[in-house]
Amino acid sequence: MTADKIKSCQEAKELVEKWKNSGEKVVFTNGCFDILHLGHVDYLEKASQLGTKLVVALNTDASVSRIKGPERPIVQEMSRKRVMAALGFVDLVVLFDEPTPLLTIEAISPNILVKGDDYLAENIVGAKFVLDNGGEVKTVALVDGFSTSKIIDKIKRT
Repeated sequence: MTADKIKSCQEAKELVEKWKNSGEKVVFTNGCFDILHLGHVDYLEKASQLGTKLVVALNTDASVSRIKGPERPIVQEMSRKRVMAALGFVDLVVLFDEPTPLLTIEAISPNILVKGDDYLAENIVGAKFVLDNGGEVKTVALVDGFSTSKIIDKIKRT
């Protein structure tokens, strides 16, 4: 069930500890993932291949609105987290409401922190924490031409 993959931060922390104690290599990424599209799926699939378990932290609706503006999100968090959990290569979904996912990263303490290659590794939130705790920080190539903002703009023009 997709609902089984959706956890609170505390539940996620406990599950990740079990995974790591069992030798799993935990990958962490985060984002709004407002309108799931090919760019998201490709990125998340590539991220999942860097380890054995993929944790995705999703911005809450309030957090998305603060970042993207009052008209966002288009898709509410209940739907976003269920759709995210339905992806076979996603093992765990957790929501965060803070301006950045740093507290969630610190709670989960992943082996690998991943963002798209539109970020410099040294500028990724949580990079210092992950590196200081023996982990790795990586970027993965993004698919050109795909963004939620571009999709929304196209819809508005039609």
